[in-house]
Amino acid sequence: MSEHRRKQPQSPDGGRAAARRGAQQQPPPQGGRRPAPRSQSYGSPSEGYGSGPSPAGSGPGPGSSDPGPAYGGRAAARRAQQGGRRRAANSSDPVTVGPGGGRSGGRGGGKKPPKWRIVDYPRWGKGGWRRWMPSWKLVTGLFLTFFGGILAIAAYGYATVSVPSEQDAAKSQKNVYYWDDNTQMVTSGTGDNRQIVPIAQIPKAMQNAVISAENKTFRTDSGVDAMGIARALINMAKGGETQGGSTITQQYVKNALLGDQSQTVTRKFKELFIAIKLRAQATPDEILAGYLNTSYYGRDSYGCQAAAQTYYGKDCKDLSASECAFLAALLKGPTYYDPIGHPEFDTAATAKANLARSKERWSWILGQMRDDDYLTPAEYAAAIKTYPMPDGLKATAGMTGQTSYLVDTAKKYVLAHSKLTQAQLDKGGYKIYTTFNKKKVAALKKAVEKVQKDRINAKKRDEDKYVQFGGASVVPGDGAIVAIYGGAGFENNHFTNNANTQGVPIGSTMKPIVLAAAMQYGTANNAGVGVNPLSKYNGNDHIKIKGTDGNWVLNKDGTPFYQENESNYRWGYITLRKAMEQSINTPFVQLGEDVGLAKVKEMAENAGLNNGFASLNASFSIGTSTPSAIRMADAYATFAASGKQADPYSVKTVQHDGVDVPSFEKPKGQATQKIDENVANNVTDVLENVIQNGTATKAKSLGLTAAGKTGTTDSNKSAWFVGYTPKLATSIAMFRENPKDAKLLSMNGTAGVESIHGGDIPTAIWTEYMQSVFNSGDEESFPEATKIGKVQNESGAPSPSPSASVTQSASPSATPTKTATQSATPTATATSTCSKWDVSCGSDGGSTSSASPSESNTSDTSTGSSNGSNSGLFNGGTTG
Repeated sequence: MSEHRRKQPQSPDGGRAAARRGAQQQPPPQGGRRPAPRSQSYGSPSEGYGSGPSPAGSGPGPGSSDPGPAYGGRAAARRAQQGGRRRAANSSDPVTVGPGGGRSGGRGGGKKPPKWRIVDYPRWGKGGWRRWMPSWKLVTGLFLTFFGGILAIAAYGYATVSVPSEQDAAKSQKNVYYWDDNTQMVTSGTGDNRQIVPIAQIPKAMQNAVISAENKTFRTDSGVDAMGIARALINMAKGGETQGGSTITQQYVKNALLGDQSQTVTRKFKELFIAIKLRAQATPDEILAGYLNTSYYGRDSYGCQAAAQTYYGKDCKDLSASECAFLAALLKGPTYYDPIGHPEFDTAATAKANLARSKERWSWILGQMRDDDYLTPAEYAAAIKTYPMPDGLKATAGMTGQTSYLVDTAKKYVLAHSKLTQAQLDKGGYKIYTTFNKKKVAALKKAVEKVQKDRINAKKRDEDKYVQFGGASVVPGDGAIVAIYGGAGFENNHFTNNANTQGVPIGSTMKPIVLAAAMQYGTANNAGVGVNPLSKYNGNDHIKIKGTDGNWVLNKDGTPFYQENESNYRWGYITLRKAMEQSINTPFVQLGEDVGLAKVKEMAENAGLNNGFASLNASFSIGTSTPSAIRMADAYATFAASGKQADPYSVKTVQHDGVDVPSFEKPKGQATQKIDENVANNVTDVLENVIQNGTATKAKSLGLTAAGKTGTTDSNKSAWFVGYTPKLATSIAMFRENPKDAKLLSMNGTAGVESIHGGDIPTAIWTEYMQSVFNSGDEESFPEATKIGKVQNESGAPSPSPSASVTQSASPSATPTKTATQSATPTATATSTCSKWDVSCGSDGGSTSSASPSESNTSDTSTGSSNGSNSGLFNGGTTG
């Protein structure tokens, strides 16, 4: 045989076959582990080539008791190495490089896959994007788990809620109101179940009116509006207001849960489950009856029976189709659809606006009933012919005298400072702790009635008819309202709270605010430099006024505007202190323009006035605005507290079931420095002089340190006095109002005098009241005022003589040489002697024929522009 076909000589060990047999027969190492086959190794495949000595104890070698694995030939090693590389390339697991340069790893990183995982994600044994692609088993499992969980939650919710009881839903409790010493004042509400009437006694017209207006598919739908619930949840997620249920069934459920004030996702789902269960267990007629018997119609009336009695004085079964449409319109919101109006809750809810809204919705509902075939054309024509105007307000049990106004004030405060709705509050169960002092309330009522009895006689004089009073007392530095006078009482059909109602112009009680603005801000020509009250302004009657821009203020027709005083007495250039004392208009109208009317308004807001502002024209400075008596007392309380303002409040705490209502914002009772301390003290110093020497001398009989200002308006339609001691600020308003249209009437001739001024009856009531709540030992002085700003005379004022010295003092300022007598009419007198204050008196020869002030101690009226060419620009001036 040729040499090249000769077999290769075998190795001494017997060749590769022998090596394989030897490997299979090799006993396991001492550790019990069998040697790896040729295609594997303990580390990397390269280790089988003896690239380096193995560490002791880790393989064959000196010092090792393990003989190590038997290796095959080089071809087997290459195959093993290539297989490892292919596995590493197909796997995203990390690949490590062995000591010999080979790689290890692959799927599972050389580790065995776990026996079982709950969620196989990322997927085991997959590479690349397949590793992150969920399997169909995973998707199916998650889908079934999700919807199974929803079904389980729904089943649990459905099983645990209960269908509302109509009797329980209609039940109400009493609200209890307390005096400031926590003794009980009064309870409101019946505390009994509202009268429930069966569906048979609810007219078909009432049923159909509600269905046409609220839920046309009521008798056929599922009772749940899924989209409406979704919108509510989205709004809650955004932090907005939740929306009510849009079906009658959901509205009934909401009525039943009225005691639950929470606005949460849990509550929304609870409403959903109750509505579903209710629809499954009750007939449409039962649900409709429950809704109509538990809905709130306003004026403390729940259910259609109570509403029928409240608005029309008849039973529900006797309502006409037109009246049913009116009541159905109220369900949209009594605040905005009750024709009497509720501006106390929203200034947009006036009687006029509410009547227009009510008529519009009433006619729309009747049209819907016709379109839905609930009314024949003839029935519709009869119903739409005349709007069914409801009855006015009626007194409820216990709501008499001043109690009715105290409860009204406290209730409105709670609604304005909490998340409670009127329906929730009217349902009862609340304890309301007020700031009202029983003694002071009684004293204020007694003072009004005493002066009214002495001075007003409606049987004797027509001018005494329709005279009304309002008043309020506020604690300086705190804001607590301790007393109010709201009117003759609900039992006398007087439902307007005169203490908390806007609409009565404040007249010259605005002048201290103008002076405060001048002291704090200075004038437009000298900003930041306060005006000293000894600055002189022209006090003459019928003078032109310069605007902030230096041009004359004009009427609408382009002619100059002339400001009037009550009399044509020639005061000349007088100090602002003297002008305040005698309540002269012209200096303060010009001062307001010099400061800037926007700054005057800002000062009014700093003092505490936050509503009732008139337009910013020249007459703004003399009181065309109409804030309430409570706000006026609070503004003057800011002066009494040396510029520290605290918002007025009437309720300290509200509780339900013995726990504080979390949404009620408790008043802070802490004042904030809104007006410079010395500015406020200087205003007080000037107003003390008004009582000592000016238009409010009747208040001197109080016998205590006090300050205040009178106010009377154009055409004598209102008269005010607002005064204060260091401990209490009180406002008194007097006016006449036409009961038919609520327009103010002139008080000329009232009480048998030609005109009523703030220094007359209002000051008398204030003094009578304050005397009854203070003792002579309660004397307390105001903080001393220090010199403020600089004297800034009006342009045109004469310069003082070199020898003249000006000092600021609380002592009475000089009065005119020709002292005016207190009379109802101006008396024309000829005089050759000029007032020492009338600097311009000698300019026309030293002798003038003039009229003295009609009431030097009570002069308090501004007539604005009285001549024909100027009338109408500012709706008349006001003064006091």
